[in-house]
Amino acid sequence: MKIIISNASNVPLYEQIKEAIKSEILSGELKEGEQLPSVRSLSKDLKVSILTVKKSYDELADEGFVETRQGLGSFVVEGNSLLKQEERRKILEEKLIEAVDLSKSLKIQEEEFFDLIKFIYEGGIYD
Repeated sequence: MKIIISNASNVPLYEQIKEAIKSEILSGELKEGEQLPSVRSLSKDLKVSILTVKKSYDELADEGFVETRQGLGSFVVEGNSLLKQEERRKILEEKLIEAVDLSKSLKIQEEEFFDLIKFIYEGGIYD
């Protein structure tokens, strides 16, 4: 598992860790049922407080991405494909909002914007 955090970021460390793990789950790099590193191990690797990692794991559990099994550790939740699909849609929606806002600020007409999306979606950028 690759987690890169930045002390210079405005995003809290626990949030950076949580989002990195969530991203690996959504991309399939972390598989259903796979065990996450122990809180102690990850905190040592990242050189952060145990409480920081614990808060990340707790939030991932609250959001339904991981489950903690007493005495065994934390694992990627199995059978959460609907949750993954919803989270992917949410990410796409956020990016589309950014694109629409940019399009409007550049005064690009709606039809031209949709034509560009269709062209990119159909793989036109790789020709």
